[in-house]
Amino acid sequence: MATPRPDRPTDSLFFAVYPDAAAVARIGERAGRLRAELALKARPIPPERLHITLHYLGAFAGVPADTLAAARAAASSVHMPSFDVTLDRVETFATRRPKRPLVIAGEPGDAFSAFVDRLDKSLQSVGIFVKSHPRFIPHVTLLYGEPRVAPQAIEPITWTVREFALVRSLLGRSEHHVIERWPLDASEPAPSEYRE
Repeated sequence: MATPRPDRPTDSLFFAVYPDAAAVARIGERAGRLRAELALKARPIPPERLHITLHYLGAFAGVPADTLAAARAAASSVHMPSFDVTLDRVETFATRRPKRPLVIAGEPGDAFSAFVDRLDKSLQSVGIFVKSHPRFIPHVTLLYGEPRVAPQAIEPITWTVREFALVRSLLGRSEHHVIERWPLDASEPAPSEYRE
């Protein structure tokens, strides 16, 4: 087995939220039905890797200790209420990669948008500047590499987000490892309105 070059990225870091067990089961069922209905050949993402990415921190040769410490400090400063997320459509996302992701997606709602914005600002405060999309769309990738699927409504899948996680991805190995999790405060009231 060849030894990777010292400057070659081996790991990536990102913040994510994970569906609960009931939502994982429903997402897996929906992925199976889609593969059958559309005769898709790509293998679905394994249940333990189903997630919504919040912020991608980058790819690195190893896990840099300074970035890890800063990410942990930023996450620890986020105190937000738990909130619901609903995914109610499937579609293929357009990307520059050759393999297009087929996702199950939804609208974030005020509380989810406020949470993502708060985490973004906390990361900036510790010197981590992430690429912010003009409009955050929560989505879970089901599989990669199939022909484009036009957006179509599905029966909504909803769960309550009670924590978020910092995740290490081993590049080229399809492995994710949760580094740390931070709970959301179920007793704090959700913001009534989200403003840009």
